[in-house]
Amino acid sequence: MRAFFFGLGFSSINAAEAMRQGGFAHIGGTVRSEEKAAQLRADNIDAVLFDGTTPGPAIWDALARVSHVILSIAPDDRGDPVLRHHRADLDAAGQLQWLCYYSTVGVYGDFGGDWIDETAPLVPRNMRSDRRVLAEQAWRDYAAERGVPLCILRLAGIYGPGRSTFDKLRAGTARRVIKPGQVFNRIHVADIARVTALAAERRLDGTFNLADDEPAPPQDVIAYAAQMIGMDVPPDLPIETAEMTPMQRSFYRDNKRVSNRAIKQALGIDLLYPDYRAGLGQILESDK
Repeated sequence: MRAFFFGLGFSSINAAEAMRQGGFAHIGGTVRSEEKAAQLRADNIDAVLFDGTTPGPAIWDALARVSHVILSIAPDDRGDPVLRHHRADLDAAGQLQWLCYYSTVGVYGDFGGDWIDETAPLVPRNMRSDRRVLAEQAWRDYAAERGVPLCILRLAGIYGPGRSTFDKLRAGTARRVIKPGQVFNRIHVADIARVTALAAERRLDGTFNLADDEPAPPQDVIAYAAQMIGMDVPPDLPIETAEMTPMQRSFYRDNKRVSNRAIKQALGIDLLYPDYRAGLGQILESDK
């Protein structure tokens, strides 16, 4: 089995390592800079350049022998960059057996804090999520044309070592913005990696949410993390008085609890880090 990632970012690099440990003979993927490519090649990941704006010159050859392709590049105002620039290269990948697309739970929009699953209507409330809905369908159409299974993973807010509430607290940027009734969904990067590797091995087909078991108010997560590392809990900041960028404010317009039951049943697993307390505990332990 040989895997290729369009977009070797935080989640993809962790997934690549899980797939390598799971028996994949070769891992490749795209990055935006030669410096990062060199770093990944030193770790035995065959990285090539693709910035999403023009075709990557080495991608045709990189795709020639791959069996699994994972897509982690966000769509832009012209659609999905991979389909725009490298559809023909994917068409020519004669050994392709499976596709995976990392989407977002943002495609659902706002449900007033209610629980939802994959049957919920898609009512996105910002352009970023609108584009994701269109990109999901574009990949479904492509997979159907190719006759290969496609696994769409709708990811919640991603955190993990080096990218967590601890880092924001230590940098002095953590803010406890209070909006009564607001919850966020989150997922530890190790669970993304494990689920991707298992889904790839089984060539899982379908659309699945990937969030932990306990959607929680963001201010509770910050308070818990601060107590874990002996820092003062930042003061409450009512959302009405909080200064936020338009993107930051857009996250508070969506309020829902996203069920992960389908992916756990499909793979026969429980999550490694089913709530933020377990996930933060792992991060703190890894820091040691």
